[in-house]
Amino acid sequence: MQSIRFFLSCALPMLCAAASAQSPLQSPVQSCNAQPKPPFCAAVSGDRSQGWLIQHRSEVMARNGIVATSQPLAAQAGLDILKRGGNAVDAAVATAAMLSVVEPMNVGPGGDMFAIVYIARENKLYALNASGTAPSGATVARMKLLGYTRDAGNWGPGSGMPEGGILTVTVPGAVWGWDEVQHRFGALTFKETLQPAIDYAEQGFPVSERIAHDWRLPRGLPDNARDPRKCCTRVDADSIATWYIEGKPPTAGQIHRNPGLAKTFRILQQHGRDGFYRGEIAQAIVDKSAKLGGTMTLADLASYHGEWVTPATTSYHGYDVFTLPPPAQAWAAEEILNILEVCVPKWAPGQTLATLGPADPKYWHLFVEAKKLAFNDLYAFNADPNFAKVPLERLLSKAHAQALCGKVDPDRATVTKSGANAKSDGDTIVLSTADRDGNMVAWVNSLYDSFGSGIAVPGYGITLHDRGGLFTLDPNSANAIAPHKRPYNTLSAGFVMRDNRPLMTVTLMGGDVQAQGIAQVLVNILDLGANVQAASDMARFRHTQVPNTLMLESQLAARVGMQLQAMGHAVKSTNGTPMGGFQAIMVAPDTGVYRAGSDHRKDGQAVGY
Repeated sequence: MQSIRFFLSCALPMLCAAASAQSPLQSPVQSCNAQPKPPFCAAVSGDRSQGWLIQHRSEVMARNGIVATSQPLAAQAGLDILKRGGNAVDAAVATAAMLSVVEPMNVGPGGDMFAIVYIARENKLYALNASGTAPSGATVARMKLLGYTRDAGNWGPGSGMPEGGILTVTVPGAVWGWDEVQHRFGALTFKETLQPAIDYAEQGFPVSERIAHDWRLPRGLPDNARDPRKCCTRVDADSIATWYIEGKPPTAGQIHRNPGLAKTFRILQQHGRDGFYRGEIAQAIVDKSAKLGGTMTLADLASYHGEWVTPATTSYHGYDVFTLPPPAQAWAAEEILNILEVCVPKWAPGQTLATLGPADPKYWHLFVEAKKLAFNDLYAFNADPNFAKVPLERLLSKAHAQALCGKVDPDRATVTKSGANAKSDGDTIVLSTADRDGNMVAWVNSLYDSFGSGIAVPGYGITLHDRGGLFTLDPNSANAIAPHKRPYNTLSAGFVMRDNRPLMTVTLMGGDVQAQGIAQVLVNILDLGANVQAASDMARFRHTQVPNTLMLESQLAARVGMQLQAMGHAVKSTNGTPMGGFQAIMVAPDTGVYRAGSDHRKDGQAVGY
């Protein structure tokens, strides 16, 4: 496969030479994050020439293949793979690898991944769970000895766990997942699909605007790095060396290189998943863990494997919706949709979500109340199904939704169980791909928090994720930490079919907003008639279950916030940061044309050919 290195050379050699000589030339471009703000920040947005005037851009339409994700270089890497004979699975692997280079706070080989894959020749969906398992020695008893116990104020996932650091690290599943899905369904190998990421990691890339804003390392170490008690108070020096430039986070447009990650990807090209779970990378992970008081062993890594699982499913107004099953939270989106379908006619007789519409406060009130009901079940039952029974069939039944209708006052916000200190954040990438043969992929890959645990593996360009931070230290919980167990997982991806034919992928990242956000964008499309891009552009809410707070994007808060506050909701106006990022592809049932949207809240794009 021809290298893409020629794209990485400087387009204007004279200017590059001047820049390397520290020329005083400066760009006129300024950021609204600066103080004082440049004058353009007082401008108002212009209108489109037709349609919904505030839609941020058009859908991308293509016949032969399409990729949608949160960073343009990654989307283009996936598209390049499609053009060179790869399929949707190959494109997804290449895109995820590239995102590990260009959006490293959210994804990398040291994290988790899930995928829903539609194989056209079989007209069948496959779901892959490549989430990590707790290391040997990870027990409630050991955590108690280190000073960590259940937080009585947090009845949700993460109760009592530290915010980051080595005790939150589980065995990374991402590389196993990349290798597994490509071996089963791909047309290419790591030799081809990892090469674009290797080229950019070695030669550098300009950091994009939103990603530069997010590029801040967390504190991943306690005062005494070898003692994991009282974490976390300071930044890991290996993380600074890997991710910062001269000790500082890169700014928008600055070139970042990661030769360590290029080295890791070259090892994977040579040895596949064994190059990560056995050998020098595994040894480096265990060495770093041991140095910080962790308990991960070489055997934990060598024995790791993901699972092919059966998607969770329900119907919604004639559409079949498929999402990830436990321990992922995605299935809660289906319960939300069930509740809306069954209960809205009772809560608002003679009305539908479409007739109410997104300018009506009651539309949002009923949606938020449906979310609360579903998340009560999510927090009560979601756990590793290999360790606990999750009654998914009952929870996703219409009868169960019917039984919940009476718990909602159509005119007044319900109060969730009191609590505080809940962890609901999360930083993730999602992507969608489709190819000329009709194969489609909904993919989610994550380090959980921004830069995961805050711990880097020196020499390999890898951050270890902190997904174990979503275990609970309540020994009676189905989600209690235990060796080789998977924690509650916020990662979500979905797929929609109608009349046994594919309609669309649906992916949306961002901690606990994922399931509730997927429900919102699906209603935007299936009930309100929005196109895939408009569905993304529409304002969203994010409700946090334990503190019972309701975040609304600022324009939505200005429209309905006061009315919802009067109904008893604890409303907070916010920008788009908490609302995650949506990436989706629809296949038009009449023409077979792909239509894709990419969230304006991120740096990305949809690209096709």
